[in-house]
Amino acid sequence: MGEAGGGREGGDKARDEFLSEAQELVDGLGRDLLVLDQGLKRDQVDAEVINEVFRAVHTLKGLSGLFGAARMAGLSHELEDVLDDLRLGRIEVSQAVLDTLFQAVGLYGRILAAEGGEGADPAEEVEQFLLAVGQLSQRRGAGGGAGVMAQYDLDPGLLGVLTEYEEHRLRANIQQGQRLYRIRVRFSLATIDSALDDLKAKARPHGEIITYLPTGSGSDIDTVELEILLASRASLELLRSAITVPNVSLDEVGRRAAHGLSPSTPAPPPAGATSPPAALDDAGPPPTTAYGAVSRDTHSVPVDSYPSTPRDASPSRVPVASAAARGARAAGPDLSLRSVSQTVRVDIRKLDRLMTVVGELAIVKTAIGELAERVRGRAVDAREVGVELARLNRTFDRHLAQMQGGILEVRMVPLGQAFDKLARVVRQISREHSKDVNLVITGAETEIDKLIVEELSDPLMHMIRNAIDHGIETRDERLRVGKPPVGTIALNAFQKGNHVVIEVEDDGRGMDPEVILEAAIRRGVVTRDEAKELGLREVFGLVFMPGFTTKDVATDLSGRGVGLDVAKTNIAKLGGVVDIASDVGIGTKMTITLPITLAIISVLLVEIGPRLFAIPLANVEEAIALDPTLVRAVEGREVLTVRGASLPICRLARMFGVPHRERERARAFVVLAQVGNRRLGFVVDELVGQQDIVIKPLGKSLARVRGFAGATELGDQRVALVLDVASLLEEVLAPAETRFLASAPDGGRG
Repeated sequence: MGEAGGGREGGDKARDEFLSEAQELVDGLGRDLLVLDQGLKRDQVDAEVINEVFRAVHTLKGLSGLFGAARMAGLSHELEDVLDDLRLGRIEVSQAVLDTLFQAVGLYGRILAAEGGEGADPAEEVEQFLLAVGQLSQRRGAGGGAGVMAQYDLDPGLLGVLTEYEEHRLRANIQQGQRLYRIRVRFSLATIDSALDDLKAKARPHGEIITYLPTGSGSDIDTVELEILLASRASLELLRSAITVPNVSLDEVGRRAAHGLSPSTPAPPPAGATSPPAALDDAGPPPTTAYGAVSRDTHSVPVDSYPSTPRDASPSRVPVASAAARGARAAGPDLSLRSVSQTVRVDIRKLDRLMTVVGELAIVKTAIGELAERVRGRAVDAREVGVELARLNRTFDRHLAQMQGGILEVRMVPLGQAFDKLARVVRQISREHSKDVNLVITGAETEIDKLIVEELSDPLMHMIRNAIDHGIETRDERLRVGKPPVGTIALNAFQKGNHVVIEVEDDGRGMDPEVILEAAIRRGVVTRDEAKELGLREVFGLVFMPGFTTKDVATDLSGRGVGLDVAKTNIAKLGGVVDIASDVGIGTKMTITLPITLAIISVLLVEIGPRLFAIPLANVEEAIALDPTLVRAVEGREVLTVRGASLPICRLARMFGVPHRERERARAFVVLAQVGNRRLGFVVDELVGQQDIVIKPLGKSLARVRGFAGATELGDQRVALVLDVASLLEEVLAPAETRFLASAPDGGRG
């Protein structure tokens, strides 16, 4: 795209804004499709949601055309035609049509990645998809049922001014057996906008407003009378009690006498009527898409059940599952749910508060400058300077804390951003693998750092894939063991102190420790003698080992031993840990514990020999003096007794190879650290104090060094390494053979 006027920097900024807005539209499109999916299962498809989907695609078309994203513009143009057919009833909403639209969401994501320079251009997939979409449009019908409107005593003048869409909605409601009501209402011109909105709000829960038109018979020049046509299943009495606005009359539209039908009787199709709208036959295998399905505001998301033995394909079936789509399925484990855009939309009031704090800091800066001038002029004594500096320091510290809190608040986004994408994954995978799955989401409003949300999407996807493939049984298996035919995956999030806890729980077959151990021995992960020494937690931990799987044959979903390994590695990079609890025949729960943010954190500064280290306070329970008499060895590991409980300890000087300095008093301290349910004591030489820091990455050359989350520069120009408590706990508490395999450069993937 050319760079005009604003130069390269302005062009890049505009491109970033395009990617951000397009990503938001695509995410909203996916949520609306989930709502349609739920409505289709209840046989209550909301026409307004179809309109929302149409508007989103139309906006994407205009936006991509403005920024020269030809691939996205072409895809949007074709989809717009299909969605227009859906709006007007020429194509019926079906699971196969929704599969196609969900596939478009995946394509949009890959096109955006390519536009942002983070992926290859999916040209072949788009071309194949457009062919399938074109065939969709070719199968549209004539809408049918036009004659049913003649059965009602409707004003021909009213019918003559209906738009094509309004006529379609009127016909569709009549065919569904809805009653028709005529509402006449008179409004004052001064308040017509708010009064009409009030009427629509009262009518909408009970039916659909088809149209409203002025009658031209207002009582004076300051009023206007409208005639509103409403389709509803409610009784006349219920509507009259619900639509309580001034100057309103409501009557039911009767049937014409020639038809001899009561208003409540659904109209039969008239003789010679055209065929109903075309519907794709979705009995065959559904198309494979990049994403798979939550309702915008419901917590339970039942995913479509799919017959385990599909019927033979019809010759006329539209081949939506193109070769490109099948290729996407093969690459499934490598797909990412991360957004292209890193933009966070911010409430202007939050920015106002930050600007206020900046103004307060400017006042402190001015006061410090004035004090410096007075000191240079020797107008004050040292005691007075000390008092003044202490006051300014307290003020500065208070305002700085407010600014830090405000910045963190701006970075926070709800976890629902990631959960919506996961719902689409569940829908897709369950349909592909003939399993009925119900996704239940709680805590979607829990907030966490935007960057953590993006990095968390892929680990959660791998966990859910694993739950569906290994955990959830088929319908027949579940019925045999007395379980409900539909499996459940529960996704729960909540805040716990300075951490966020995310639980992924299924009611499937659970993990059998004996099966896991046999698979580990068979694959050479542990020997049979070593397996006898492993506890239950350590056995479950084997499923995160690189290359580990209990399957003998790999499928397009799992069996390569990659997914959970990647999930654990990525979560560890975020300073989090994963714990597993499982009962055979009951289910499995994976618990992820993460810090709320990675930006500004409070740490405990400690000295180990001559070196300075920082331990995040979010992981620190307490610090105590080390009493050597309470230390004992258990199975080759040092353990300290703290208030009657045994606590494993780690001497960081020995682990990091830091030489001890000569000290007058031979003393040490133990910092009790905890992540999730795991606790460990770090032995250090000195406790320096608490401080807020900004973590900076170590750089590419040191990125693979385990045990450190980054580094920070302190006020006295010294540099401290920030400990990665989660990875250190894993390193110390894991068995020796597990530590060795986990540190392999390539993760041992086969």
